[in-house]
Amino acid sequence: VQLQASGGGLVQAGGSLRLSCAASGLRFKLYSMGWFRQIPGKEREFVAAISRDSYSTTYADSVKGRFTIARDNAKNTVNLQMNSLKPEDTAVYLCAADRLGYRPENLDEYDYWGQGTLVTVSS
Repeated sequence: VQLQASGGGLVQAGGSLRLSCAASGLRFKLYSMGWFRQIPGKEREFVAAISRDSYSTTYADSVKGRFTIARDNAKNTVNLQMNSLKPEDTAVYLCAADRLGYRPENLDEYDYWGQGTLVTVSS
């Protein structure tokens, strides 16, 4: 199984980025997908998740109204549109796949993880 995240970079505060995660080696449509972020020395933090059929989405309070998660089961991809970025959004963003989908905010539930892509927001 491979989850390849891309789209990170350097952006000014208030700007936007769109992250993408391409999945292979698994039956993508059977997995809920999530985005997490991590700053060195800190715990991995939940950002957003989407159910298998896109019916349900979940967001961390810190990103509600600014980030949007979406998936394309035909292309085996999940995207994270990030708007109105803030310096505190700076982190490595990782995508993950969850076969059960019961507790999308719980990182222990996820079966597979990608390597991540770095997002840096300057003030």
